[in-house]
Amino acid sequence: MRGTSATAGRGVGLRFALVLGFVGFITSFGAHVVAVNLPVYAQVVGVSVAVIGLLIAAYDLAEIVAKPLFGAIADRRGMKQTMLAGIVLFTLASLAYPLVDPRLLIVVRFVQGAGAAALSAVSLALVGAYYQERRGRAYGVYNAIKGAGYVVSPAVGTAIVARSHFATIFLVSAAIGALGFVLSLTLPKPAVDRAELDDDDAFQLSSLVVVFRRSDLWPWYLVTVVNMFLVGILFGFLPVRVHDLGYGPVATGIVLTAATATYLLVQPLAGVLADRVRPEPTVYAGLALAAVAVLTLGILRDAPLFVATAAAGAGIGVVWTNTDALFSGWARSGQLGATMGAAGSFKEFGDMLGPLLIGLLAQLLGLSTAFAICGALGLAAVVLVIRSAPPRAAE
Repeated sequence: MRGTSATAGRGVGLRFALVLGFVGFITSFGAHVVAVNLPVYAQVVGVSVAVIGLLIAAYDLAEIVAKPLFGAIADRRGMKQTMLAGIVLFTLASLAYPLVDPRLLIVVRFVQGAGAAALSAVSLALVGAYYQERRGRAYGVYNAIKGAGYVVSPAVGTAIVARSHFATIFLVSAAIGALGFVLSLTLPKPAVDRAELDDDDAFQLSSLVVVFRRSDLWPWYLVTVVNMFLVGILFGFLPVRVHDLGYGPVATGIVLTAATATYLLVQPLAGVLADRVRPEPTVYAGLALAAVAVLTLGILRDAPLFVATAAAGAGIGVVWTNTDALFSGWARSGQLGATMGAAGSFKEFGDMLGPLLIGLLAQLLGLSTAFAICGALGLAAVVLVIRSAPPRAAE
């Protein structure tokens, strides 16, 4: 064993999870603080709506491709080092935007996304490495902090643009990245199976191929895709539904808060539950709850709509934390980073798929029907996973 290493158990508490949660916050905040203000960028620079779509896709595409790659690199070269490198890459890309031609934003976003892929996938893996006991609770804390980035970034970004310039968003993102880097320096090296890694320090893609070929993980990859599919639908098109109902700003805020509040608050509780009972039934229940709730969003209004929205957020949060605990617990020796990176890649794919599909269905059939179809697809996925998933992934 080289250097200082640590595995957090009952005696360490949640300090590592809090730091890693803030690292996750860097990417969730960085992704959305820019995305919600791209119409401002388009107006200033003079680009079309199609370019906005490309700018969003550039960040997501970088994460889809790079997460499993950086996860595999972390398994070979060291998790803490790889995560720190990702934070540096994200921070430097953020600092670069105010200095370059604004038309190069797509390049900046792609590099940001690559850095975010490294810090996001590896921070998830580090939670699993540090917390081999009470892993679910640690993932619950991690995801609650990371999820806060999705919640606060739209308001923060809007306030920044209103009082300053679009480029200032990137300076704020860089400052958050720098703080995350400093906090991450306090983390010890995780206790890993160094004996296997010392045999061949050269990076190989073989572990990555093995992770994607594990048939026992594919049902859970599907769960991850569907859960993020529902996330994209809920947070992307619930505002459209509320607008169609003619709600005012206060009522709209109340309904949207129901989803974000339950999504955040349930995750630590779901993590504690994952440590006490088998997480698979909890995942099934959470995904079914979210799917049924999304199915009804197109037909409900007023108090029932509020309840359904809260239920959808809670179901999504339960699945999010429990699947993280599942993947980290089932990762084979020397493949924790690659496994969490692969799972993260499927998350990003589902997040992209949801808004695309419901947008197309809404255009063809109307928004209410689109919600119903997407919710039904989620329920069908639950049935498929229950029938195909083994009781325990292969060790």
